[in-house]
Amino acid sequence: MATRKNTQPPARHAADSHDLIRVHGARVNNLKDVSIEIPKRRLTVFTGVSGSGKSSLVFDTIAAESQRLINETYSAFVQGFMPTLARPEVDVLDGLTTAIIVDQQRMGGDPRSTVGTATDANAMLRILFSRLGKPYIGSPKAFSFNVASISGAGAVTVERGGQTVKERRSFSITGGMCPRCEGRGSVTDLDLTQLYDDSKSLNDGALTVPGYKPGGWSYRLYSESGLYDADKPIRKYTKRELYDFLHREPVRMKIAGINMTYEGLIPRIQKSMLAKDRESMQPHIREFVDRAVTFTTCPDCDGTRLTEAARSSKIREVSIADACAMQISDLAAWVDSLDEPSVAPLLATLHHTLESFVEIGLGYLSLDRPAGTLSGGEAQRVKMIRHLGSSLTDTTYVFDEPTTGLHPHDIQRMNGLLMRLRDKGNTVLVVEHKPETIAIADHVVDLGPGAGTAGGTVCFEGTVDGLRKGGTITGRHFDDRAALKATVRKPTGALPIRGAAKHNLRDVDVDIPLGVLTVITGVAGSGKSSLIHGSIPAGEGVVSIDQGAIRGSRRSNPATYTGLLDPIRKAFAKVHGVKPALFSANSEGACPTCNGAGVVYTDLAMMAGVATTCEDCEGKRFQASVLDYHLRGRDISEVLAMPVTEALEFFGSGEAATPAAHRILDRLADVGLGYVSLGQPLTTLSGGERQRLKLATHMSDKGGVYVLDEPTTGLHLADVEQLLGLLDRLVDSGKSVIVIEHHQAVMAHADWIVDLGPGAGHDGGRIVFEGTPADLVADRSTLTGEHLAAYVGA
Repeated sequence: MATRKNTQPPARHAADSHDLIRVHGARVNNLKDVSIEIPKRRLTVFTGVSGSGKSSLVFDTIAAESQRLINETYSAFVQGFMPTLARPEVDVLDGLTTAIIVDQQRMGGDPRSTVGTATDANAMLRILFSRLGKPYIGSPKAFSFNVASISGAGAVTVERGGQTVKERRSFSITGGMCPRCEGRGSVTDLDLTQLYDDSKSLNDGALTVPGYKPGGWSYRLYSESGLYDADKPIRKYTKRELYDFLHREPVRMKIAGINMTYEGLIPRIQKSMLAKDRESMQPHIREFVDRAVTFTTCPDCDGTRLTEAARSSKIREVSIADACAMQISDLAAWVDSLDEPSVAPLLATLHHTLESFVEIGLGYLSLDRPAGTLSGGEAQRVKMIRHLGSSLTDTTYVFDEPTTGLHPHDIQRMNGLLMRLRDKGNTVLVVEHKPETIAIADHVVDLGPGAGTAGGTVCFEGTVDGLRKGGTITGRHFDDRAALKATVRKPTGALPIRGAAKHNLRDVDVDIPLGVLTVITGVAGSGKSSLIHGSIPAGEGVVSIDQGAIRGSRRSNPATYTGLLDPIRKAFAKVHGVKPALFSANSEGACPTCNGAGVVYTDLAMMAGVATTCEDCEGKRFQASVLDYHLRGRDISEVLAMPVTEALEFFGSGEAATPAAHRILDRLADVGLGYVSLGQPLTTLSGGERQRLKLATHMSDKGGVYVLDEPTTGLHLADVEQLLGLLDRLVDSGKSVIVIEHHQAVMAHADWIVDLGPGAGHDGGRIVFEGTPADLVADRSTLTGEHLAAYVGA
């Protein structure tokens, strides 16, 4: 008799049921009780207009909670050294895995931080040269430009056998830091002619440093010190007098009957002005520093940052300085050619790291490139390198617009890397606007429908095909393609660039047409920024808007950043006859309990600090007496809570009509920031919003030439149309607009295109095409031409 087989499938193991990340009731920033389920081990792309809540959901909710939970597994002692993270405002977060965040935050701007030090490639090279370099000069520290050579000797007391014995000990550390420039590669010199007029005496007003006015204390410190004759022209000072005037060490002395610290003019200026961050200086101080300080390559190390000894030790006629200056693709080939069994594991790891640079499209960089000079997209890809060869699986990788700064040709390679990470069994979450990357998603989450308060809800969840048919803003614009212009504008002149040789440029000669929209294109690393920023310095008649981060604390907001708060405060003050300072939460009008912050912070050591709304001002940031003053029925806190569009109407007519405020608000609305409230902290704005805020502040500048560096970064497909309209308005108003850009819609809309290439690094640096977009498409002679032709369907 045949036995009947049990055909029921085996029961599913309980551990296999956790294949979703569940988010319920997320309320971070503008999210409105968002609840979604994200599949694990899949590639999920989050889309939506700029400011719709993508980063709030992915970074500030999912990734932040994952990192907080990992930090909690450490002891309280270790947690004390880690950043404290508060739990995001969310009801339930379930199914989280370890999150690795690869964002676009710029890498440290410290002058000693380079691509090599940031990726451990330098550490491996130092070990390699300390083992194989001839002549042998010391340990890996001898090849590090961050370690200075020091030595010392002295007596030490040692307890031995119940007796106290004194012994003489000496030590020495051989470092690789160039002593002249202290590992920076460049030295700063002060141009003394910018500090004083040596034909005058101090009593005749010789000092020309800002803030050193005759009669002021800073001036009297020198004119009444008695160390030299204040009536004698500075050029007639003796060596001793000149030393006391310029270089004397700090010394306490009585000047004009008051005990003061006197020190030479140069160290005093270095401490008071040059030690500050350039961005935080007042404009007139910054202008003086730019004039007075000259940066020159260090003559001792020739910009390599290393001592002569470190440069003398070589492997096959190549020193560590030579290796770091090589293009990484060439360095990878050189490392591959070394056949030394004694260091085989080190060579294999170093070669893998360098090959990862090439694979990710950064083979054109060199290891000695300062990390602070990398663009946001380059910095993000450098951070990706350490994860490419990782054996970890079931990890969540979170990316913030990984295609930023990438040519359409490079986007395909980036897509391949994202899919490789997923195929290893990882969950990949990507915030992205480019349709090429959205198209490869397994799952799409579209947030919106608008931005700011009009966003924060999930409009669509599902497949890419579902998104196309879904009817959301992203779905409607997904297959949008900008058409080539039927007619292009005629230039009114030209800006000649001759012999441009910065970085990888090869004596480039090009005429940039004026009075039109010119787009500079080419693969990442082809020399676009070197050509434009290196040859057209921001200054007289040139307004340059780059991708540098906006500096500002949570007290900074669009009103303070754009200068909008000044006319608003004056309008309130004029109506009520009081001081404008009363209407500033950072000045006299601040609530005394929270010092104008609106919240009171309680520090809980290694636990996340608690921020509670201030009970006295109820989060309004102002004293109660200040809120009694009204302008057209609104107090200052209510005005700062208005979105730009409402404020535009408010300050446009009636008793609140303020032309100066209206002009600034007009520009904010013009760049598509109509939904942002005037008092929203800058720290809560998305990357795209911050760049458009920058653009709005510069639109009033008197320049005739505008240089924009990838203005489509962080912009949704629907917002790109608005940006093109804005660029058109700038050109039609008589400006010349030069845009460095990879987005095909901007290329198609251009009047003139300059294409650099053909490749990156030493394979680029040449002009491969100049002409109209239609000619570029017809030619198809360059990578850009091929991709633009495919984009417009030619």
